[in-house]
Amino acid sequence: MDPYPDAVAQAVSTGSLPGWARVDELVLEAHTRGLADADGTVADYIPALAAADPELFGVCVAEVDGGLHTAGDAEVEFSIQSISKAFVYALVCERLGHVAVRERVGVNNTGLSFNSVIAVELNAGHPMNPMVNAGALATTALVDGGTPAAQWAAVHDGLSRFAGRTLELDDEVYASESRTNGRNRALAQLLESYGRIEVDPLAVVDIYTRQCSLRVTARDLAVMGATLADGGVNPVTGERVVSAQVCRDTLAVLAATGLYERSGEWLFEIGLPGKSGVAGGIVTVAPGKAGIGTYAPRLDRAGNSVRGQRATAHLSRVLGLNVFASAVHPRAGGTPR
Repeated sequence: MDPYPDAVAQAVSTGSLPGWARVDELVLEAHTRGLADADGTVADYIPALAAADPELFGVCVAEVDGGLHTAGDAEVEFSIQSISKAFVYALVCERLGHVAVRERVGVNNTGLSFNSVIAVELNAGHPMNPMVNAGALATTALVDGGTPAAQWAAVHDGLSRFAGRTLELDDEVYASESRTNGRNRALAQLLESYGRIEVDPLAVVDIYTRQCSLRVTARDLAVMGATLADGGVNPVTGERVVSAQVCRDTLAVLAATGLYERSGEWLFEIGLPGKSGVAGGIVTVAPGKAGIGTYAPRLDRAGNSVRGQRATAHLSRVLGLNVFASAVHPRAGGTPR
């Protein structure tokens, strides 16, 4: 039973961004600010990621009307990694619906590491949310398709539709992760033992590893984010990828859990739903306004891009994107109370 049934149709508020030239100027400004920060280190626990150039840095803002604003290395490809979790979750929500996915996968933060086994055991086999690895595996297991090949095809097609172009698999990253994903194999088999995965758990891990190995750019991430910001319609291709309700559900989960145990800090500082990946990407969504994509391989101790966080924080402030920000509303006569 749904404890939060829809009583009335949901109204939405979108707002608008500044003019084109001003957004261009602010994206360049955010990029310049980010360049000044040389903190962090490139991920090395996946060997293929250790070779990334630490100086790469790209920023893109994709408006919901299809306008794109880029700076730096916004067209450099890298593996999407955990950012894929958000978009596979949206595809599964589109297939199975709000209540079924919430009950099966969950929406609450674990407060523990993204690959924690303890979190599964402490919650009687419940993966808790789709942005940690256990929840992502449980989500990928629910992708439409009667065989692993069909499920992978559905994932590949769905993420490509979000990006507005056919995404390619990074074979080197896929092979490297396949050799080092023992913990994910263990998590999948643990979830199977609790009845949370009802198909071959090792096949699920393989699909998940492939989805994390798809190659994207900061521009792609911005377009993917803008698709969630625009009620499920890709603003570049005009194609509907998922429903507006699915976008709402996905963004709510991202706000609560998108940056793992640092999600509260991210929401406090940025005020927007977002998702990071260990290759250095971050996607951030301003509902009704835009998607932001960044790429910079240097990560902080939590595994989040240092320059990407700095650029996104700046854009959130100067573009007026923080969903919690407000100002005194003018009263009659044009003066604030």
